[in-house]
Amino acid sequence: MTVKTSISLTDEQEAFARSLVEAGQYPSLSAVLQRGLDMLRRDTERSNVEIEALRILIDQRRAGAFVDLDDGEAETQAMLDRKRQARAAL
Repeated sequence: MTVKTSISLTDEQEAFARSLVEAGQYPSLSAVLQRGLDMLRRDTERSNVEIEALRILIDQRRAGAFVDLDDGEAETQAMLDRKRQARAAL
């Protein structure tokens, strides 16, 4: 379902969006903005996954034994790698 709405763009944003339409990359200004919002949504979701993973790690560290810096960095990197792989599989 689509919803019609009115938005304001700067001159620069409007010119860029129109150039994408004129170059044939998108059929309309609406398509450009929809694509931009989809990209922003995915980026925000990725960031939220990473933030949640870090929160879990912090909670685990607070509840557990001391981990030295090298081990902590290695575990953090491994956790982030797992999260990125899981996200890429979506």
